Amino acid sequence: MENACILVVDDDKDIVSTLKIQLEKEGFRVFCAYDGEEALKLLTIEDVHLILLDIMMPKLDGFSAIMKIRERQNLPILVMSAKSEDSDKILGLSIGADDYITKPFHSKEVIARVKSQLRRYMQLGGVYSGGDEVRLGRLCYNFSAHILTVDGEPVKLTSTETKIMELFMRHPGHIFSADTIYSRVWGEPVAYNGENTVMVHIRRIREKIEINPSEPEYLKVVWGIGYKLEKK
Repeated sequence: MENACILVVDDDKDIVSTLKIQLEKEGFRVFCAYDGEEALKLLTIEDVHLILLDIMMPKLDGFSAIMKIRERQNLPILVMSAKSEDSDKILGLSIGADDYITKPFHSKEVIARVKSQLRRYMQLGGVYSGGDEVRLGRLCYNFSAHILTVDGEPVKLTSTETKIMELFMRHPGHIFSADTIYSRVWGEPVAYNGENTVMVHIRRIREKIEINPSEPEYLKVVWGIGYKLEKK
């Protein structure tokens, strides 16, 4: 965890400066950005292990930035926001944030949460690290071509089904609620009947990838919580 690189993103330069000083005291390397667009550009040229991200920013807000980051990377994202409403916390977490810190905060709290998220991330080995392919048993997904194969044969998926499978292949073993799947795949807050919409798509995917869709080997339901792609 030493020398891990942290990207701090906030349009408040005083907050960025303070966090940079405190994080560097803990031995972290720190990159700074002051809006979402600048953060995305930095991620294309620097090796970052964790992001501290404000929500209310110019050019590209934090929620939009999270969704774009999650299209390619699985690194931990900690949201920093003065908005403490539960709905904002739920939205942030549902679209891909790993933790939510309400402003004003103490820098020691931020450091503790950063270390906790980094430990978890390093232990998992960064499940998806940006490679072109992920293989799980009979399944193989190519991220560049957006193609899923089963036993070497390409599977015909719709655009939405492809996005769902890409989400699962990036995070094998991770349990996603139906609401989270909807928010990430459709890119908007959960709509009326969203859970049933997700369920229908999951059923269709099972029919295409499972030997026995009624007893799935890969795409499994975790009762009362959501769905996961079984590690193989």
